[in-house]
Amino acid sequence: MANTQTLIAQAYSAFNRRDVDSALALMSENISWPKASEGGRVVGKEEIRSYWTRQWKEFDPHVEPLEVIDREGGVTDVKVHQLVKSLGGDVLSDSEVCHVYTIENGLIERMDLKGSETGSNLRTFLIACSDSWFLVTSQGFVCLHEGDL
Repeated sequence: MANTQTLIAQAYSAFNRRDVDSALALMSENISWPKASEGGRVVGKEEIRSYWTRQWKEFDPHVEPLEVIDREGGVTDVKVHQLVKSLGGDVLSDSEVCHVYTIENGLIERMDLKGSETGSNLRTFLIACSDSWFLVTSQGFVCLHEGDL
């Protein structure tokens, strides 16, 4: 498997192209991933596939790595620019956040969210979009369906 920076670049590229199979090929079988828009976590490739498929039916996220920092013990911090749009093209969130990856045996084993890196935009607001609401904060967003309110 390629070095960590290449692995991370390939993962973001596949995600942004909506190429789930290529992204999942870079992950271990027991990958643990945060459900940023729903809360909680998913474990395993098929759970990630289902989560991303649901997510992409509700909004259009695009994530570009800005800085990759290798830490000890297979941990890598990735500062990213995260742009999230509604399916109609309205900007729901435009922020920098930090993703923390655990890499084992050349594959992504875990991803965690570290939160906002900018801290300058501390606003919180709610956006209505079809039958969903988006709670947007400086640390990201959560999709709420009518039944959740």
